[in-house]
Amino acid sequence: MDIFAFPPLAALLNAAYTALTGLSTALEPLVGPSAAALAVVLVTLLVRALLIPVGISQARAEQTRARLAPRLRELQRRHKKNPERLQKEMMELYRSENTSPFAGMLPVLAQAPVVGLLYTLFLRPEIAGHPNDLLAHDLFGAPLGTSLVSALFGGTATPATFAVFGVLLAVMIAVAEVTRRVFRPAPVEGDDSPLSSPGVLRAMSALHYLTAVFAAFVPLAAALYLTVTVMWTLVQRVVLRRRFPLPEPAAARA
Repeated sequence: MDIFAFPPLAALLNAAYTALTGLSTALEPLVGPSAAALAVVLVTLLVRALLIPVGISQARAEQTRARLAPRLRELQRRHKKNPERLQKEMMELYRSENTSPFAGMLPVLAQAPVVGLLYTLFLRPEIAGHPNDLLAHDLFGAPLGTSLVSALFGGTATPATFAVFGVLLAVMIAVAEVTRRVFRPAPVEGDDSPLSSPGVLRAMSALHYLTAVFAAFVPLAAALYLTVTVMWTLVQRVVLRRRFPLPEPAAARA
């Protein structure tokens, strides 16, 4: 079933195609064949700029959760044998602080439609019944509509494909490593909750690298969007962490 055969979604896809091809055409005199790639970068920057207020809200929510962490651990210790009572007490605590355990997830959810549109725009040979001209564009010789995995298994991979994807994946892995080191949760003495177990912490650290894994399966245009996004996110988190610092753990203050 093709969800983009549904008229409203078809109209949305065609509008996105028209906007991106128009921007690409305007940029072509400046950068030539890489115009569509630059258009994707500019769209990414625009989306991230529009989400700055959401990022600020996310930083505030993170600060609030860190401030509430000792009280949440105390509730877990007190009601660990009564899960229903624990859940009720935790939700009452979040409600009293005008927050929720899901606060700060909006940036991820808000970007999902953009990634989905880019994925579709550089995957379909036709858009609204006409040929998809975006598939004719490339970035330094690597087609924007080809993923690394499909190029490998389809036998169409070229040195340019390996080089461009290699650079993007290297950047994403480097950003993930910096993010993991800079924003690693500080250990809290006496915290024996399941979320603080070594296995869970290792799994959470590994999540930082999932974007790079995902980028190998999507068209190059979407991988480019993800690369710019993770770079923006790291810089934004560093700036906002200084603006909304987390409280020091009790062990660190002692």
